Amino acid sequence: MKKIAVVGSNGLPANYGGWETLTEYLVEYLASRFMFTVFCSTYSHADQIDKYKGAKLEYLRLRANGVQSILYDIVSMWKARNTHDIILVLGVSGGLFLPFIKPFSSAKFIVNIDGLEWKRAKWNRFIKFYLKLSERVAVKSADRIIGDNEIIRQYISTRYKRDSFYLSYGGDHVSASNIDPGALTAYVNSTEKFAFKVCRIEPENNVEMILEAYINSERRFKLIIVGNWANSRYGLELRQKYDDFRNVILLDPIYDLKKLDAFRSRALVYLHGHSAGGTNPSLVEAMNLSLPIFAFRCDFNIETTKNGCDYFRNSAELDVLFDRIEGDNEWLVKNGKKMEEIAEEFYRWKIIAFGYKSLFELE
Repeated sequence: MKKIAVVGSNGLPANYGGWETLTEYLVEYLASRFMFTVFCSTYSHADQIDKYKGAKLEYLRLRANGVQSILYDIVSMWKARNTHDIILVLGVSGGLFLPFIKPFSSAKFIVNIDGLEWKRAKWNRFIKFYLKLSERVAVKSADRIIGDNEIIRQYISTRYKRDSFYLSYGGDHVSASNIDPGALTAYVNSTEKFAFKVCRIEPENNVEMILEAYINSERRFKLIIVGNWANSRYGLELRQKYDDFRNVILLDPIYDLKKLDAFRSRALVYLHGHSAGGTNPSLVEAMNLSLPIFAFRCDFNIETTKNGCDYFRNSAELDVLFDRIEGDNEWLVKNGKKMEEIAEEFYRWKIIAFGYKSLFELE
C-alpha cells in the first residue's frame, strides 16, 4: 500500500479552506487504498489527535499561511522525504526549495500549483517575484503537476512546456437541508430576498465593484457579504465606506458550515467576483447548492461554470443584472438549474478523489 504525505494545508479535521476540504475528502474516499500522513499546523488544531479517518496526523509549530508557510512546507517535505512514496504538495510556497530536497528523497513529488498566486494585488513586488519564481521552480522540479482549472493546465503547458493533470474541487459537502435556520434571523426575515457573497476581502475579488453596483439605485433585495474585513487596511476602509448603506450587511467570517449554508441556501443569487486563481471552492459550493450565479467575466470563471451563468465585467454590467432581478426571475431559475447540472457532472468529491487515485497509482 503506497504511503502518501499531504503537505501545504492547515491539516485535519478540516475547519475552513479549500486545501483542508480537499485533504478531508481524499482521506475519506482513499484511506482504504493508501496510507496517508497529513501535516498539520498546531495554530489551527489545539486538539492534537494522532489519527483522523485513518490518516496519521503530524504536527508542526508553524503557521500554514503567510510568510511562515514557506518554512512550513519545507519542513513538511523534508520530514516526509524518505518515509513516503508520494508527497502531494498543495501550493507553491516552498516550491523554490524543491530542487534541494529531491536529491535526498526517494519519493515522487506531485505539486498542485493552485491559482496564479503571484498575480494577486495584495502582494508587494518582492513577494510577487518570490511566488512567481517559486511557481516556476516547483513546476520544473515536480514529478507531476496538477492544475485545478483547464485554464491553469493550458498556462502550465504554454509557459513551462510541461504536461499536467486537470483535477478540480468538489462542492457536494455543502447542504441545503443540514443548516442552522437561526443564523439568518438577525439579518433577514423569512420572506426577504438577498444577494450573497463570501470571500476574502482582497482587491482581485472585486468586492468594491459589487458594492458600487448595488448602491447605484434603490434595491428591493438586500446584499450580504461575508469576509475578513478586519484583516487588512483595504477591508477596513471598504467596511467603513459601505457599512451604513441601506440594506447592505457586511459580516465577519463565518466558519460554521451550517450557518454559512443557511445564508447560501436562502440567497436569491450568488455573487462571484474573483478574478485571479483557478477554480474557486466557494464557486463550486454555490453551484452544488443550485444557486443562480453572477460571476466576474474572466477565463477561470467561464471555464468553471462552463459558460453557463451570467457574467459582469464592471459595476455597470452588474447593475444591469441587478435591475433584471426586480422583474421576472424565471431566467434566474434556469441559471441555477444549469449550475446544478454542471456541478453534478464535474464537481463531486468522489469524482475528484478517484482522479487523485489514478494519479497516485501511476508509476
